[in-house]
Amino acid sequence: MHRLILALVFLTLGSLGCQAFADGPVIATGAQRQQIRATPILERENRPFHFYGNTVRRLHARQTSGPGLAPTAQTGRPRP
Repeated sequence: MHRLILALVFLTLGSLGCQAFADGPVIATGAQRQQIRATPILERENRPFHFYGNTVRRLHARQTSGPGLAPTAQTGRPRP
């Protein structure tokens, strides 16, 4: 039973294209860490387990691309 659940989890993550495990190490060290800290928080990439920074970026994106404010990146047209 446990093997079946584990297999389903891996299949689900694989089918969703989960990039959290494919982007490299979760913990940045050395020069990569300095580069991340030097980058403004709104310009950083989302990273797994970085809840504060990811939330700030998502809220900023929602506020700046609300209805009628800015074109969406997918269609190039304003949202209705």
